[in-house]
Amino acid sequence: MPEPTKDTPQNRPWRSVLEWVFIVVLAVACAMAVRAFVVEPFEVPTESMISTIQVGDRLLGEKISYLAHDPQAGDVVTFSDPENPSTTLIKRIIATPGQTIDLKDGEVYVDGTKLDEPYTQGKPTNPIERHADFLSSDIIYPYTLGQDEYWMMGDNRTNSLDSRYFGPIKRQSITSRGWFIFWPLNDIGTLADAPGRAS
Repeated sequence: MPEPTKDTPQNRPWRSVLEWVFIVVLAVACAMAVRAFVVEPFEVPTESMISTIQVGDRLLGEKISYLAHDPQAGDVVTFSDPENPSTTLIKRIIATPGQTIDLKDGEVYVDGTKLDEPYTQGKPTNPIERHADFLSSDIIYPYTLGQDEYWMMGDNRTNSLDSRYFGPIKRQSITSRGWFIFWPLNDIGTLADAPGRAS
């Protein structure tokens, strides 16, 4: 009968290496799980959400709340770009499934009621003439959202390609709710901490 392997000084370095490998693998797995199911970092490369979010801001999108309830109008969310699914966009939800959106005289109306939108800083909201190639037809206002469709727009209405361009976004494309800006330090805080930011 073979004797059990003895814990000799020669064996200890290998055991130490295996322990470190296990710790590293476990840490990577935990980090991937957190990113997939809890929070994910993003960097904002464009001006489409000014003044709520500045160019170069880095923020965390949280994924927990949408496990309990559907996204709401006013939420700032991340979602997959309909034209390039490997790219993540960040915009504000303006209307939710079943609602009707209209753009008149530079203002936004949802179900016939004009929205109060201080985050646009008075910039007009006009239709965008060029539409995405994959749409079956042009967007004609008033536009009623179908089941599971959300209308997204950037706060910087004169410099944002959003649902006016590519149409509504499906629920399954929404990946997180914009939550916390962690860089740069002078912008640090939740999206509810400053004028123009999401509540």
